[in-house]
Amino acid sequence: MTDLMSTTPQPRSYSGVNWIGVKTLYLREVRRFWKVGAQTVAAPVVTTLLYMLVFVVALQGARPPLHGTPFAEFVAPGLIMMAILNNAFANASSSLIQAKIMGTSTDFLTPPLSPLELTIGFSLGAATRGIAVGLVTAICVLPFAKLGVAHVAAILWFSLTASLMMGMLGVFAGLWAEKFDQLAAVQNFLIMPMTFLSGTFYLVDNLPEPFGTISHFNPIFYMIDGFRYGFIGHAEGEVWIGVVMSAVLTLVMSLACWQVFRSGWRLKS
Repeated sequence: MTDLMSTTPQPRSYSGVNWIGVKTLYLREVRRFWKVGAQTVAAPVVTTLLYMLVFVVALQGARPPLHGTPFAEFVAPGLIMMAILNNAFANASSSLIQAKIMGTSTDFLTPPLSPLELTIGFSLGAATRGIAVGLVTAICVLPFAKLGVAHVAAILWFSLTASLMMGMLGVFAGLWAEKFDQLAAVQNFLIMPMTFLSGTFYLVDNLPEPFGTISHFNPIFYMIDGFRYGFIGHAEGEVWIGVVMSAVLTLVMSLACWQVFRSGWRLKS
């Protein structure tokens, strides 16, 4: 009986973090999107450049400076942050729904990975894609907008927390959706409106009430506003509110992701 028990696979019972497993899952997520870089990296950059062409080049001279900032320099950080948000969400959500539909979720459920390690692997993979696309986008918009750097810490903080937060939101969407149509609905009817209606192309303070006040309850507004503050040195809202809100939301989303992986919601049922 003892020999039989010793040869039977036992649940993971050791403490600490399985760093090899986390690294493997992270590299899997990175290589998954990098293998189709033309679709996952180049395509979002082209979309951003089209926005720049329409709103900046085509309307050159027709839009006055906003708070003393040329319109191109005002719009560019918002477009970069939009690219970060959308791609971080897309990476985690598409990875999980593909695993469910194709039946490959055992690839990360079978190895001895704890719920915390699954959370770390998927969220860091999503953040890597978001920041990679944001970095390439920033380089490509430089010919259209002379971006300066006013506060490096703000740029790093908001890009990191925003990509992590949206990556973990993508985890929820990928687990919840049972087909690609449902996932597309989340992106088209929730993510896209929240990013567009958060001061990317305009000053939120200029909106009529109650829309101006409502916009200040949109967390993505603080992501874009704080990120833009890092470049131009001016923010519409309170930067410290954005810092606190992004930290709290990232922590809450981390705990929620840990719980859904722990329960096996939509994965083991």
